[in-house]
Order: sequence, then structure tokens, then C-alpha cells
Amino acid sequence: MTPSSLKEPNTYLYQQVINLITEMRINGTLQTGQKLPSLRNLSNALSVSIPTVKQAYIELERQGLIRAKPKSGYFLTQQNKSEQPKKARLPAKPITVSRQQLIEDVFKSIHQPHNLALGVANPVAALPITKTLNRTMRRIMSVMGDKALHYGPVAGYEPLRRQLAFSYMEYALPLAPDDIIITNGAQEALNIALQCVAKAGDVIAVESPCYFGILELIENLGMLALEVPICPEDGLSIQDVASAIAKHPVKACVFSSTIANPMGCELTDGAKQQIVELLENNDIPLIEDDVYGDLYFTEKRGSPAQKYSKKGLVITCSSFSKTAAPAYRIGWLATHKFSQKCAQIKRALSCSSSHMNQITLFEFVRTCDYDRYLVQLRNILLTNKVRMRNKLQQSLGDSVRISDPKGGAVLWLEFNKNINSADIFQLALQHNLSVSPGTLFSPSNRYQHCIRLSYGLPWNTELEEGLGVFADICLTLQKN
Repeated sequence: MTPSSLKEPNTYLYQQVINLITEMRINGTLQTGQKLPSLRNLSNALSVSIPTVKQAYIELERQGLIRAKPKSGYFLTQQNKSEQPKKARLPAKPITVSRQQLIEDVFKSIHQPHNLALGVANPVAALPITKTLNRTMRRIMSVMGDKALHYGPVAGYEPLRRQLAFSYMEYALPLAPDDIIITNGAQEALNIALQCVAKAGDVIAVESPCYFGILELIENLGMLALEVPICPEDGLSIQDVASAIAKHPVKACVFSSTIANPMGCELTDGAKQQIVELLENNDIPLIEDDVYGDLYFTEKRGSPAQKYSKKGLVITCSSFSKTAAPAYRIGWLATHKFSQKCAQIKRALSCSSSHMNQITLFEFVRTCDYDRYLVQLRNILLTNKVRMRNKLQQSLGDSVRISDPKGGAVLWLEFNKNINSADIFQLALQHNLSVSPGTLFSPSNRYQHCIRLSYGLPWNTELEEGLGVFADICLTLQKN
């Protein structure tokens, strides 16, 4: 262990100590039961303060990775390993989606004031930036006056579109501001993209499990969903996508381009390139859902799938809802080939998005404050993930398979087939907990024994107690 190991930019020093210890555990340098260096020795070795090392050890103990023995020091603990959820099978045919009532019930539970919202993926809740955005908005209001409240252009605030186009240069994507259309969140972007490339009755290939908002869009538009199973570790496989489009008249695909929801797996850039080439060889548009792309836990962010497009058949959809301000409802879609048609659909749907919110986010994003905030948010989400997985593993043992996300804000839990997630959902509500039952994430009633939980929350006593209640509910149902 050398001081050079801690030269990671934009990361708290104690978090870098945690990362170092975790890496040494993974690569076998530290073994179960082995004593860790003393606070003073590690402080000297890494050229950091003793309080910094102490803070790191406290967090590692909270995560269950080490434990303190009185007058003896800290020791590496035995880890309870939970298997990843199983990959589903390819379905026999596309089916009509019917999920609106269940989605409505879940959303009602999320917005009950006394419920612990484990069922909503709201990463920003783990590190709110309300004060920063409020200051920015007040400054804009004082400068612009009434103009700040006027309608904005249909395609969106031009400086924000220019800023977004500029950000894609990092991935060698030569997008112009006119190729960016600002929307009311990513949900509207996905809606516009689907209407742009498909019509009622068309078959849309989606991941399985799939974010339920996409399934509801497909249902509202009268389209059919074809599930393509994803692997908990690697995401979509080129073989499954090829098989799906060979057997069925797929009109378009909606896939997560980097971090999938709810599985949390990461699609590699190589896999994206293969999938884009396969689809474009068959003239099938790809709508990529990239809302979690900036919330990665790996060394670097994955590239948008559009980077590998040669025919322009990829439409990128994203938003600031997961990375800054969900209530602002500012998203976007990026496409050159379909930009004019998408703008026409946008105008018919909602005319324009909030001008004031766009200006506020532009002022925030164009500074280094946004990038620094994302680093902090990723660190907190990663810490929360480790804490939640450890607590659930300790409470539920081998009765559950738990995903190990490469980013995002949710865990995917797979129980034995005798457990019904709808029962968990109802019992949890009785204890002021909201969770997302697995059947939400499939049009074909798959995943009835699965649950999605969010770790995108402030970690506190209420959350820890809520997870304990959740585990008790699951164990009770398993015994019955």
C-alpha cells in the first residue's frame, strides 16, 4: 500500500482508503480473519491523517467488511456471498402489455407521506442539491425578470442544447445543437422516440426485466412488447438479440445503453457496438435509455450506443432526473436523422418544456459544480449499495439472490418461487414501506417472486429499521 494508491481525483480521502482495502480483499492480498494495519501505521503508509483512516474503518465496519475487536484492532470478516439473480428465457412471442393498474398502485404507495420510499429510483434523494439550484434560480430570476417565465422554444433552450451537444464530443459524437430536443423528462423523450419509429401494432423489443415506465408507454401506444432477457453480470447478449429479430418482426428496440434498470448490469462498449451493427444491418432503430449512464461505479463511463451508429438509426434518451433535479422534469433526446420528426411530435405533445428550469440547469451544468456533485453522488450511492446488500444478505441468507449493480440506484432481489412479490408489496404497505413488485417489470407476469429496492436514499436509522422490517416480512412469507 503506497501513497500513490490514493491519487484518485475528486474522491474523498476516506473513500479512497475504503476503495484500497476493498480492492485488497477482492484480489486476495487481505484474507478473512487477517488483522488490518493499525490506524497509525496505515496513516503513515498512505500519508493521510489518523482521523481519515478511522473514518474509513468505521464505514467498512458499517458495511460488514471488517470488525473491531476490543484492544486487538480491526479484522477482515467472512463475507456472506449472495448469488446473482437468474437470467430469464426468451419468450415464445410478443404480447400485449397490461400493467397500468399495478403501476398506479405502486405510485400511490410511493407518494404516501409516511411511507419509506424503497420503491422509487430517485438517486438524487441520497444527496439533494436543493440549496444550490435554488440560489441559481433566484439569480436568474433577478437578471431575466418576467422573461424567465415565458414559453421557451419547442426544441428547448439553445444554450442548454449546445452544452449537451458539446458533452457528447467526449465520445466522438458530432452532434449539433439542432440534433438535441429538450423534453419533459426521459419518459417524454422515450415516448417521442417510439412514436417517431413505430406505430400501434408494431413489435418493440425490450430488456427483461424492463423498466415499467417503458412498458406503460408501449401499452399506451398500442404496441406489442417482446422480452429479451438480460444477464445480471453482462446485460444483453448479441445472440439473444439476433434470435429475437430473426424470429419476430421487430420494428424497433428500447434498450438501456449502459446501466440497466432494474438489474443494474452494465453493457460493455464492445457489446453495444455489436448490437448496433446487428440492428442497423436489419434497418431496425434502437432507442437507447441512458438515464443512468452518469451513475456508474466502474472506472469510467460507458459510451452512448449512438457512437457506433453508421446509419443514424440510434436515438439517445436521457435526463437530469437521476443526476440533479427530478422535479424539474428536464430530459432530452439526441438524434440527427429523426430530429425534425421528433420536434414535430414534441410540439404536438407538450409545446415546450419549462424555460426557467432549463436555464437553471444550464447554469449549473456549465460549471464544474455539476461534475463535482456527480462524483460525490456516485460515491454515496456505491456506499449505500454495499451497505444495503450486506444488511439484506445478513438478514435473508441464502433465501434470496441479490444483484450487484455496476451503477444506478436499485437492487434486484430474486426469492424462491413460492414467494409472491404482490404479497410482500401489500404487507410492506401495512408497515409504511413502499417496494416495487417484480411483475411490474415484465408484460408476461414473469418475476412474481422478485422485488426492486432503491438504495438512492439518505442512509439513516429509519432506513436501516425499514430494511429489517422488510426482511422480516420476506422470511415470514417464506415459512408459510
